Amino acid sequence: MTSSATRPAATTTATQPRQAVATARAQVADLLGARPEQIVFTGCGSEANTQAICGVTAGRTGHVITQATEHPAVLQTCRALTAHGIRVTVLPVDEHGLVRPTDLAGALTDDTVLVSVMYANNETGTIQPIAELAALTHDAGALFHTDAAQTTGKLPYSVDDIGVDLLTVAGHKFGGPKGVGALYLREGVTVQPVIRGGGQEHGLRSGTENVAAIAGVGAAAEHASTTLAASHAHLTAMRDLLHRLLVEALGQRVLLNGHPQRRLPNTLNISITATIGAQLLATIPQIAASTGSACHDGSVSSPVLTAMGLDPARVAAAIRLSVGLTTTEADIQYAADLLATAAGAVSSPVS
Repeated sequence: MTSSATRPAATTTATQPRQAVATARAQVADLLGARPEQIVFTGCGSEANTQAICGVTAGRTGHVITQATEHPAVLQTCRALTAHGIRVTVLPVDEHGLVRPTDLAGALTDDTVLVSVMYANNETGTIQPIAELAALTHDAGALFHTDAAQTTGKLPYSVDDIGVDLLTVAGHKFGGPKGVGALYLREGVTVQPVIRGGGQEHGLRSGTENVAAIAGVGAAAEHASTTLAASHAHLTAMRDLLHRLLVEALGQRVLLNGHPQRRLPNTLNISITATIGAQLLATIPQIAASTGSACHDGSVSSPVLTAMGLDPARVAAAIRLSVGLTTTEADIQYAADLLATAAGAVSSPVS
């Protein structure tokens, strides 16, 4: 047995992991304009969505509203509620992917308990009028949840400004590690835990904390807080440059999918006529892009674009291009050249 005189000096103390989690909680709260005690760490954004929806509706009957272009973690969770006697309304969207506030107002009923509408779409980048939708929901006496996985770290906002009761964060969407998310809960909002056990995370999410991942998402949140304005400007410039170069090369063949103004700074979803998106991207493996969301199965037909009412040929031709903080103008020029060349080489009529 090693004596105390020869025992190696400890590199950490017993309280450091707990302090790391507390620091990360404060860092995420600061990014959202919230207080640390309002943040619950989860295993991912999908789990945070499930915690919000199932946590609010557990043991209750009534009515839940969502919309057609939601993330599958929200849509499938809401649909599963019907097995427990809860009515679910899925609102349509317009040609840009926006929920019409009048549609929400018409769907709200006396027994609506929750409305869940994502802040920005993960395929098109379209940004919903969250503050207006939340206000309508509160006027009807219901709670409002938004999946802000795509907007957190990319758009400046605070939970008070947009008026939400529950909000989902996914760490890897703003530079944190995969496998960690968070749920914001407004003071006074009561939810039941989905994962029960040892009572971690204020009793709302049991299970041993992934301290390293939580510390990582806290550091990413702090970095995003201090660089948000500069990163937003850079992402917007790179996105718009890519769009402009493609239009210059291919003209009216380039069709923008999503809202022309109300969209994320890093996302460009386009259809190039007379192509099929999957075939186009298969010819240029140098570009990391997709025909839809990474959260879907990779099928050609995007449920998001279909819900927006786009014709099948345009949906089949769609590709989603994303820019990042390290993307340069040279990268954009290279990608635009590859896409323009490939679009000419593989073009074929699409019925």
